[in-house]
Amino acid sequence: MEKHLATGLDEALKQIALRVFPLDAETIDLSDSVDRVAAVEMFARIDSPSVDASLKDGYAVVSRDVAAATLESPVRLRLTGCAAAGGEQNSPVAAGTTVQVLTGAKIPEGADSVVSSEFATPETEYVRFVNNAEAGRNILPRGADVTAGTSLVAPGSRLSPGMVGLLAAAGHSRVEVFRSPSVGIVATGDEIVAPGLPLPEGKLYASNITALGAWCRRFKMETRMAIIRDDPGEILHTLTTMAGAVDAIITSGGAWTSDRDLVAGILTKMGWEQVFHRIRIGPGKAVGFGMLSGKPVFILPGGPPSNLMAFLQIALPGLMRLGGSRRPGLPETMVRLASELKGSHANWTQFIFGTIETKQDLPVFHSLLNESRLRSMAKAEAIVCIPEGRTVLAAGSVAPAQIMS
Repeated sequence: MEKHLATGLDEALKQIALRVFPLDAETIDLSDSVDRVAAVEMFARIDSPSVDASLKDGYAVVSRDVAAATLESPVRLRLTGCAAAGGEQNSPVAAGTTVQVLTGAKIPEGADSVVSSEFATPETEYVRFVNNAEAGRNILPRGADVTAGTSLVAPGSRLSPGMVGLLAAAGHSRVEVFRSPSVGIVATGDEIVAPGLPLPEGKLYASNITALGAWCRRFKMETRMAIIRDDPGEILHTLTTMAGAVDAIITSGGAWTSDRDLVAGILTKMGWEQVFHRIRIGPGKAVGFGMLSGKPVFILPGGPPSNLMAFLQIALPGLMRLGGSRRPGLPETMVRLASELKGSHANWTQFIFGTIETKQDLPVFHSLLNESRLRSMAKAEAIVCIPEGRTVLAAGSVAPAQIMS
């Protein structure tokens, strides 16, 4: 039966995209916007720099005045002033004269180049130049970094620190972003205990829910967590409470078909729209997705590798769509495989955790298949998939890898 599960990975992601849409937008301070998702296209409000500015400490000149300057035959020009960044300066440059300029200073009227200080020596009222500087040398033109009216950010773009700096240079202090989703994470199981509490024999700490919460917070999502027993009444009460308080729900455990796997049945009684439950991926095949009162719900299996992989491949892209991302999911890069990777079934997508070794041509992916479950997840820096239709990726071949770190 498992080899013939109806839903493949691409179809599952398509079904999520058809139902999950960005939350409403909010306007926040630019300084708080790193890793948030822009809700609107943003344009430069000003030119930056706002003037033609000097790229070096040096002397503004008329380029033809120093065209013949050499160490053996220097040129002397009369010094008429000094200009600093942000300061006022009213000394134009005429033929035979120069103005000292510091980095960032406005280029004086009449000058068309800057000779770097290393090629100039001040001599009381004159400056001696031993090198030329063609027109435009060492000058950053007005608007070279940002030109007023230029589109800087597309809707759905995640704002990096560099982009935040660019928006500041372009005249922005606030930015409209999609609201980050709040996520309720519910772990079910009589055997799990919250970290920090005494651990009775036969029990285990709730590492899955802790890891899922950490991943959500990495992507700026608020979390509410609950650990509950395999009790239908308790599960129903918790899911009902969560549905009224958060934007999306993740359940951890109770996703399979035994008498103790109660989550899907209780969601059905609550009236959810089940879109899929169990898909052709490994690990993580027991993952499910549906809508409850207009909010996405993701059912994750309880085994640690299946739990994390189902989250990363199915739940995380859905949550990122909810937060407005136009490219949901982990970022990818091309890697070279250090060893052969084998899958189980040709009609499944198989995912493999691994580490990345930096090389000159391409990063090298080293599989963690032989590590323990939790240790491989803790060490993992990337994921490579063997796509449907293939069972082997050869050693030395190049493949896309999802980057986790």
